[in-house]
Amino acid sequence: MFFVTPVEKLPMPTFSLLTFNVYGVPAPGTSARLRTLTHRLNEEPFSVVCLQEVQAHPYRKLLLQATPGYHYGAYEPFVHAPKGGLLTLSRLALEQRDFILYRERGLWYTPAIADWLLHKGVLLTRMQIAGLTVVVLNTHLTANYMGNWGRGNAFAEMEHEQLMQLCEIIYAQPPDALVIVAGDLNIPRGSWLYDSFVSESRLFDPLAGHPEPTLRPRRGWPSRYFAAIDYTFLRVPLLHGVHVESRLRFEEPMLLSNGREAHLTDHLAVEVCVSWEKQES
Repeated sequence: MFFVTPVEKLPMPTFSLLTFNVYGVPAPGTSARLRTLTHRLNEEPFSVVCLQEVQAHPYRKLLLQATPGYHYGAYEPFVHAPKGGLLTLSRLALEQRDFILYRERGLWYTPAIADWLLHKGVLLTRMQIAGLTVVVLNTHLTANYMGNWGRGNAFAEMEHEQLMQLCEIIYAQPPDALVIVAGDLNIPRGSWLYDSFVSESRLFDPLAGHPEPTLRPRRGWPSRYFAAIDYTFLRVPLLHGVHVESRLRFEEPMLLSNGREAHLTDHLAVEVCVSWEKQES
């Protein structure tokens, strides 16, 4: 009599990412919020964390030094802050780090001067996990200061130009790579800007149709500003048994390192997790 020993199922490789606009502007309480955030990041095994609005070098240093589990960090040096306010933390070794400046950044004499001065763009990092190339595009588009995303609006058209440049960057990535666009895109889910980007980029939004805003309401602000504007978009190569999960994070206030209770920022974070069946070599 012969017995066949069953082959144990191989563990599924998993890549997880968190994107978060940290509202890292020089102001009272910012350091306490960011320090509390680092405690949370250290507790959770994200592969990569994409941060936006890191608007001063002391905050960039705090975030890097207080997250020892993320051995690798990427940013583009600039005068007063990382260029574009972008910082990427990674537990995986980085094979490539690049910053691509948006060609269209608006006019300095409009309310977009803060975005113009920050030199917004795309922070690209590339890494490997279980033989799979992963490309992460951390970005923060220029804000729409009128809250008008209609065709012909100057801010909306500027955002459209940035989205189309972002598509060019996506097209340039290896076809067999997992590509993730993460960040604060400042465009509402369901707008023509969102639809045109999804169509042109050929990426998918794991939270498509999710109605909850990712920007918290502020007293005195019109309701049109409070929409889903923070995203992870994915291009997943042909893999066996691919599974994608996504959810919003940090929705509730928490006890900060200064003893006060508050939200970590005026945004919600977005988490995405991609797993697939490992193939025997």
